[in-house]
Amino acid sequence: MSVNRLLRVGTVAVASLGVLALSACGSDPEPSGSSSPGGNTSSAGGDCPKGTLNAEGSSAQKNAIEEVISKYNEKCADVTVNYNPTGSGAGIKQFNANQVDFAGSDSALKTEGKDGAEPETAQAAKRCQNNPALDLPMVIGPIAIAYNVDGLQKLVLDGPTAAKIFQGTVKTWNDPAIAKLNAGVTLPSAPISVFFRSDESGTTENFTKYLAASGAGAWKGEPAKKWTGTGAGKDKSAGVAEGVKSTKNSITYVEWSYAVDNKLGIAQIDNGSGAPVELTAESAGKALAAAKPAGTGSDLALKLDYATKEAGAYPIILATYEVVCSKGLPAEKTAMVKSFLSYFASKDGQAALTDLNYAPLPEEIRIKVDAAIQSIS
Repeated sequence: MSVNRLLRVGTVAVASLGVLALSACGSDPEPSGSSSPGGNTSSAGGDCPKGTLNAEGSSAQKNAIEEVISKYNEKCADVTVNYNPTGSGAGIKQFNANQVDFAGSDSALKTEGKDGAEPETAQAAKRCQNNPALDLPMVIGPIAIAYNVDGLQKLVLDGPTAAKIFQGTVKTWNDPAIAKLNAGVTLPSAPISVFFRSDESGTTENFTKYLAASGAGAWKGEPAKKWTGTGAGKDKSAGVAEGVKSTKNSITYVEWSYAVDNKLGIAQIDNGSGAPVELTAESAGKALAAAKPAGTGSDLALKLDYATKEAGAYPIILATYEVVCSKGLPAEKTAMVKSFLSYFASKDGQAALTDLNYAPLPEEIRIKVDAAIQSIS
């Protein structure tokens, strides 16, 4: 089955997540704009503002947001949207420092600070003129465990074995832990070269949440944007993907579209259900359906279940959020943010993602995201 077909199937599979959001947010509001910026369902017309938006953050969504910007500019040519894919951590810092108009992050704003630091939510509220910032899930991007081993067409890993590889306690490809999961497969005796994100990354945080939840104690660090395991650091998603592409017997964690674009091997995951799970939109959607609402009101943060044992569920997924002020931006910036994000969340905007190996938002969630965008003032 083709990737695009799987993405369409995956959209159906994840629809049940919307029920969770409905129970958290009340009855269904109708989206104000299902196809075009500013709520005009037929054309952009006079709803398009003029000016420049600057945004920064998640490199996992780079391919997605660049495509959406291109499509949006076909409708609203007078809005320039600049997106700098510096990583989720940098994006949040720049947003809170009032350097960008919105941020892209592969994890929602933190409600608790570490080592006496102020929580990200409090910092963001200050930046928004003492108004809450919103986490709006916009891009669903499964995380691939991607590898480059000559002749290895299929690789199966489970949580404990993946944790040991990325912790550095499993060091060679023919280690008994890997061989046990890959019976009948010829594995080289070569050392495993691990690549990790050197920048602060929401992809790292989501991946280490998986290792912590499913690793049976093999992962020793706390889930965080900063890597604490073994390996060689590379900058951003493109960096780790290129590192594996150019290095034999290597492995990394990276957003699905980067693994596909670089023609890397992608491990199947044994989640404990009895059969390895291939990464597809459908299998990622089954894991997404186990998510719980973590935000309140117009904040749509999600709590993902990285230890799901549901048959056919691929457990290593992330939601990239656009972090925006609910209030507090200048009027001209508010108009541009609402216009662009309305298109991003529209059916047209989400449809633009399917050819890029991202899963579009389930319709029920898409409607909630659009309603939250329209509430920005």
